[in-house]
Amino acid sequence: MPSLPPLAQRPPELMDDPALNQAEHDQALTALARINWISRTATQLARRVLELLKTADAAGCGPVRVVDIACGGGDLTAALAKHLGRRLHQPVEVVGVDMSERAIGWAQQRHAGRRGSATITFRQADIVCDGFPPCDVAVHSLFLHHLDDDAASQLLREMAAAAAVGGVFSDLLRSQFGLLLAHVGTTLLARSRVARIDGPLSVKAARTRAEYRHLLDTADLPHAQIDSTWPERVCVHWSRRSERNSPAGGNAL
Repeated sequence: MPSLPPLAQRPPELMDDPALNQAEHDQALTALARINWISRTATQLARRVLELLKTADAAGCGPVRVVDIACGGGDLTAALAKHLGRRLHQPVEVVGVDMSERAIGWAQQRHAGRRGSATITFRQADIVCDGFPPCDVAVHSLFLHHLDDDAASQLLREMAAAAAVGGVFSDLLRSQFGLLLAHVGTTLLARSRVARIDGPLSVKAARTRAEYRHLLDTADLPHAQIDSTWPERVCVHWSRRSERNSPAGGNAL
């Protein structure tokens, strides 16, 4: 599918505006939760987290800590915890982190607690400024397209250094089909004005597969795997062990 032209500058999204009124903010979080459910993002992330833990022989060896950055309203964090809690025969701690006080308040009220053997907590922090908290597996979804290449590359380096086992992220592909899906999907699935504006903006700010590959190489993650997933997204994952043992990535972690 043809890609869209790259942006000279990523436009700010309405959701990130602190002046956005509470009702519209909450409506946008509800819309995003619905889109995440339709996209099966939590299932895609959980499968790759489990694969990383199995490959690293981490499953069954003690508590597992997963950090979900830019967690927004926490629906994806909670769904990921539910998947992991069902499949891992050991304690799981899933921590959602976001810089938005309003989003964290929403997440704590609706999703904090236990899901089977998994414990879900949330905290407010600016990952870009405060650094990545240590964990076994680091994840994020729909975050990288908010960052320019330098900031995204730095984030991936910090993410890889902080995660003892590996990292997984999901984000949009910048393509004509992705833009069409964003327009149609937010129109049909969301009542939120914010979602209908921000959805297409996010696609325009996203990257192509080649651009994701270049970004990963720049971040010293040459062995990261890029999978194409529905709906017009990528799911990227890497093992700390493979990057550490590779000649290209040996000094990255």
